[in-house]
Amino acid sequence: MYVYMLKQIKGASKKALSRVKVPIRTNEQYVVALDIGTEYVKALLAKVKGSSIEIVGVGKVHQGLTDMQAGAIADIAAVTTNCDEALAMAEEQAGVNGTQAVIGIAGELVKGATNTITVSRKDSQKPLDDEEVSKIIRLVQTRALDKAKKQLSLELGGKEVEVRMVNSAIVRMQIDGYDITNPVGFQGKEVMVQLYAAFAPMIHIGALERVAETLDLDLLAVAAEPFAVARAVVGDESQKKLDAILMDVGGGTTDIAVLSDGGVMGTKMFGIGGRAFTRSIERNMGVTYSQAEAIKLGLGGSGIPHQKVPSIEAAINKTLSVWTSGVELALSEFMLDTLPNQILLCGGGSSLDMLAESLQNGDFYKRLPLTQRPSVRYIQPDQVAGITDSTNTLNDHTFITAMGLLRVGADTIANSGGNSISFFYFQKYGETNYENNIN
Repeated sequence: MYVYMLKQIKGASKKALSRVKVPIRTNEQYVVALDIGTEYVKALLAKVKGSSIEIVGVGKVHQGLTDMQAGAIADIAAVTTNCDEALAMAEEQAGVNGTQAVIGIAGELVKGATNTITVSRKDSQKPLDDEEVSKIIRLVQTRALDKAKKQLSLELGGKEVEVRMVNSAIVRMQIDGYDITNPVGFQGKEVMVQLYAAFAPMIHIGALERVAETLDLDLLAVAAEPFAVARAVVGDESQKKLDAILMDVGGGTTDIAVLSDGGVMGTKMFGIGGRAFTRSIERNMGVTYSQAEAIKLGLGGSGIPHQKVPSIEAAINKTLSVWTSGVELALSEFMLDTLPNQILLCGGGSSLDMLAESLQNGDFYKRLPLTQRPSVRYIQPDQVAGITDSTNTLNDHTFITAMGLLRVGADTIANSGGNSISFFYFQKYGETNYENNIN
């Protein structure tokens, strides 16, 4: 078996490197977004200029049933081949090759939460500078890393897991109780930082790095997919204040992010997606998986009334009840006084109308800190700020995550050469000499 896998990986590498190489035009920067989902690999190739992103190539390839497991790569060779095909489609349409990439990561072991820390400064009269702010941010990240390790160890029965931070972003900052957007130059005794950070096991990150290496791509960032959806929705408008629950329903997982005033308060994932509904039809109706998938797709996409077939609905309702309970449990773990009253959906799995109907008409919200029944709608590509689609092929909610990955790529490029504190992608963790109080 090991020899077989090595041969497959070697073959994938040969195929990936056989893509037609086209010179990139002078002074133009291109970024590839790879949304490696359980059901499909989606590739977007975009021209990035500052905060402006123009999609010039689109590719989409179906994954095999054994290629992914619960949102994570299970077969590196097969997934690499699928990514190569999707990327080749995008490059052919664009007429250029992508060399830099952002890849999304999902799965139940990807952990994201907002942590709060208050730092007491020794010299309150000294203005904060970039170096001191960076030290404070690294302190919050270190504490968040420790929490993520403990949480994963607990879930895995005490097993130690090597993890790495994949995203972090400031949610809120205060100096002596005063809200600020940029602390540099301010004086004060206590600095409070709320910072969202997402972590993933190294085994999953390593698989994605292997895919990028085989495809001859420079990996700009690996991004937690619910975080990418948040970046798609919030865009680059610094004054935009959005309160929403974001749900990305894929083939193998459901990813949830909660936004408050445009900041990511946390992310949760659980292992039920579109394929679980297909399996339910397969089991209850005694048909093949492909037949069950065709039946599910025949129920209607978003906005199209599904056919009332009692036997099919009965099969789906069993899984739907479990899925809704998963949503309720995930939202209850955010530990917020109140949750936003609007739910924004994306991802291919959410195309099953019964999911949106369950969220819109169910009574689960009564057991959550929601002040009223939430409104439910789909995120559309034209609602993603700062990204244009020159291919005119993105017309529904299924590519929103990939569009968000492009935004993460643009953020990474913008912050690689500056000192902006609005977005952070630190990969190292250092100790500081600060006296601190963790809230």
